[in-house]
Amino acid sequence: MSRLFWMGLGVAAGVALSRKLRQKAYQATPAGVAENVSDAMRELAGAVGAFGADVRAGMQEREKELQDVVTEQSGVRLHGARARRADD
Repeated sequence: MSRLFWMGLGVAAGVALSRKLRQKAYQATPAGVAENVSDAMRELAGAVGAFGADVRAGMQEREKELQDVVTEQSGVRLHGARARRADD
């Protein structure tokens, strides 16, 4: 019984090691490298998109703060796009 256990354990370890080595070998092929690069580019595009959304949200928040200050100090209520056109 003990020999069967150790043989099974050895087979399982061999299969696991074989799969890991096959994955590493695939990553070194041109197709594997291209897949890694495409994944990295996809991740970068997502990060850039999220950064842009954060910047736009910050700009809108700051614009609201500035409009509140103008309203408080001058008594004139500015509204989004109309306020931008009034400055032109």
